[in-house]
Amino acid sequence: MNNIEEIEQVLEDTEVRQKNKMLEGAFWSTIADFTSRLLGLIYIIPWYSWMGKNGDNANALFSMGYTIYAIFLQISTAGMNLGIAKEVAKYNTLGDENQSYRIVRQMLIFMTGAGLIFAGGMYIVSPALAAMSGGGQDLVPVLRSLAPAVFIFPSMSVIRGFFQGNNYVKPNALSQLAEQLIRVIWMLVTAFLIMKLGSGNYPEAVTQGTFAAFVGMIASYAVLIYFLYKTGALSKIISPGPGKLEISSKDLLVSTVTQAIPFVILGSATQIFKLLDQFTFSNVMTRIGNYTLNEVQVFFSYFSANPDKLNAILLSIVISLSGISVPLLTENYVKGDMKSAARLVGDNIILGAAFIIPSIAGITILAQPLYTFFYRVPSRLALNSFVLAVMLTIVISLFGMLTPNLQALRHSRFALKYFGITVLLKLILQFPAIYFFESYGPNIASGLAYGFGATIYLIKLQEITHFNVGTILRRLSGILTLTIIMAVVTAVMFLLLKLFIVPNTKLKSLIIIVLAGGTGFATYFYLIMKSKMIDILLGDKGVSLRRRFKIN
Repeated sequence: MNNIEEIEQVLEDTEVRQKNKMLEGAFWSTIADFTSRLLGLIYIIPWYSWMGKNGDNANALFSMGYTIYAIFLQISTAGMNLGIAKEVAKYNTLGDENQSYRIVRQMLIFMTGAGLIFAGGMYIVSPALAAMSGGGQDLVPVLRSLAPAVFIFPSMSVIRGFFQGNNYVKPNALSQLAEQLIRVIWMLVTAFLIMKLGSGNYPEAVTQGTFAAFVGMIASYAVLIYFLYKTGALSKIISPGPGKLEISSKDLLVSTVTQAIPFVILGSATQIFKLLDQFTFSNVMTRIGNYTLNEVQVFFSYFSANPDKLNAILLSIVISLSGISVPLLTENYVKGDMKSAARLVGDNIILGAAFIIPSIAGITILAQPLYTFFYRVPSRLALNSFVLAVMLTIVISLFGMLTPNLQALRHSRFALKYFGITVLLKLILQFPAIYFFESYGPNIASGLAYGFGATIYLIKLQEITHFNVGTILRRLSGILTLTIIMAVVTAVMFLLLKLFIVPNTKLKSLIIIVLAGGTGFATYFYLIMKSKMIDILLGDKGVSLRRRFKIN
């Protein structure tokens, strides 16, 4: 009997340890993602303003360039950060850390070469990609300015994967912050010099803004190297000891790349959908309506480029939360502990929902002042497109959360198969959706396709882990109830403020956002504390948080 109790205690301790690891990683990852994305959102205020009447066109060019750039990054890295994390976690669990160092060294050499090849390829094919995107000749230098970043990012992703596989997220978080900070500084300085003191050529300013990605990556790389040196891992990667398992360098390379390939395709889901929008929208719109290329670029900014700045914050935080659990799920799979895996999957879904659902509700209610603050007073089309894009984030984030969980549980083939069907569904729906709904069409098609994919993934994960559906539904019901209360409070506050303040300037919009949004956030925060939902989300840390704020 005592032995059974001891076993149960060990299992319980393991679950607590894993949840604490996930929460610690989630803390650093969330802080880094939120701060870096917030910087990426805030910069748009002066940047867009300095572009003058060409703000929407400039933002469209920037977005088109970055979408293609993101695809090249995903292909050139071969999903190496999560792939390396997965392999490092596996060999560490098997007690063969030297094998992990061998993987990292081999992949650093390989990925440096891959970076050079893909950067050169991007530079060469930029004119063709610009023509397909509807960006014209102005998009060519924008794409070519991103090639240097494509060169150095693959090897950097290997180092990030090493840290993630060891559940040491702090270096990745700080490197991400450094990257974004230096990038934004470069963007703003060059935009001001060109648009206010120089030629006023907005495509040139956009080109410098995209080249800033390379400048930021130099800073990020420096931070990662510092942490490798500080932890003593740098010397071990340069000269690793013999592994317990005899694996040739060729086998090691093939094994790691094979494991990583699904991460490439599935990790590119958002960019693939955006690329489909980019390649189809301008071509269809210029044929079904009497629109110029310039007008189509503005429409593109309404439904894609402009909402993306805000949506990126939401998606990156939610998806990063799911990424943290990948090594832990892999560890559970190797040990055959599916009970712990089920708990992790369930915690993942609830943690993501507790963030994304109230966030979407608040942004939707305050869409008008938010758009005015970041861009300008919106037209009806711009505002409606913005709201639709924000609401679409719910299904995209769910799809993004579930994908790495399936991969960690060794069901990459299933994930790939149904991702392919999801993309096919998007293609089938895309043209009729644009024909009938024009600027709303791409997001309608994406919402239906993502909804299908997320549903299939959710069913498969339940089949694999047997997570408790009833428990998740009850907790989701609680989150929805708290969100509805928060939404009502926010909406009432917004309507009251509009009686005295018309959100037709950036300052007035900011006042409304701070007061109405702050009231909504405070309401939701109090409700999750008072209802003790925070205990479910954060465990013992939630209890401590309630005690600190004296809410029982």
